[in-house]
Amino acid sequence: MNSVYLSLVIPVYNEEVNLRELVERCTKTCEGIGKSYEIVLVDDGSRDRSVEMIKRASAEHPQIVGVILNRNYGQHSAVMAGLAQARGEVVVTLDADLQNPPEEIPKLLAEIDKGADVVGSVRQLRKDSLFRKLSSALVNKAVQMATGVLMHDYGCMLRAYRRPVVDAMLQCHERSTFIPVLGNMFAHKTAEVPVEHAKRENDQSKYSLLKLINLQFDLLTSMTTFPLRLLSLIGGGLAILGFILAGLLIVLRIIYGPEWAAQGVFTVFAILFIFMGTQILAMGLLGEYIGRIYNDVRARPRYFIREIVSQQAATPRE
Repeated sequence: MNSVYLSLVIPVYNEEVNLRELVERCTKTCEGIGKSYEIVLVDDGSRDRSVEMIKRASAEHPQIVGVILNRNYGQHSAVMAGLAQARGEVVVTLDADLQNPPEEIPKLLAEIDKGADVVGSVRQLRKDSLFRKLSSALVNKAVQMATGVLMHDYGCMLRAYRRPVVDAMLQCHERSTFIPVLGNMFAHKTAEVPVEHAKRENDQSKYSLLKLINLQFDLLTSMTTFPLRLLSLIGGGLAILGFILAGLLIVLRIIYGPEWAAQGVFTVFAILFIFMGTQILAMGLLGEYIGRIYNDVRARPRYFIREIVSQQAATPRE
């Protein structure tokens, strides 16, 4: 296997409007670094001309490797497919929508040269909607609390990893993977750099509200059992409140008689709704974990590569 310093892994999903500019800017940036490199473009089941454009780019540039998946598996599975093909001593992941400019990559490599195993990026003056900003802030805080790693922007895919960290991630076979958190688990030293954030010019975000919600569930259930512990605490707290409320109702009934609070009907309904809501929430969270256990037990491949296009023979990593 040829030695490569830098591997740039980019998941692609319906990005025909950005691909030409993406390839040009990434190639120019990598050439400016002055070290050997490759660009791994992973098509995640695109329905536009992205596959055709990836094949053309691979034919024109010997440094470009195209990995074509048979269908859409999601961003993080596509990135894992790219990591399996990457040969670089340092691997940088990047979105294809150009919101994170490829020109920021040297900033991450500078921190790698200083000894960091994983380098994250923090988007400055984000050009996203208020909803995306608020949801990202919530996720970042949850990840910080669950992992103890105080990185500030887990939602930004522009990140750099040393080869040992990448190899460790590839040994993890769970189906629901959140790569930034997974990478931090194997890092001895992490760092962050501020990066520019561009406005999405040519298309709309590939993440709908439903996909964002699914991503948050994947994030929480793949990295921690804290929600289950939290439910236990909530259940215990509600049980204590229930006993206190029961005693209070008995006292008030003795003092004010059965006519108090419409014979107690409304109070009973309120208590029932609280406990029913808590039980349904608990069952939903348990279902999320059981569903992921089921998927892992089946041990189906995280992705299936339909074709690899490259001027050089690519050897998949196990």
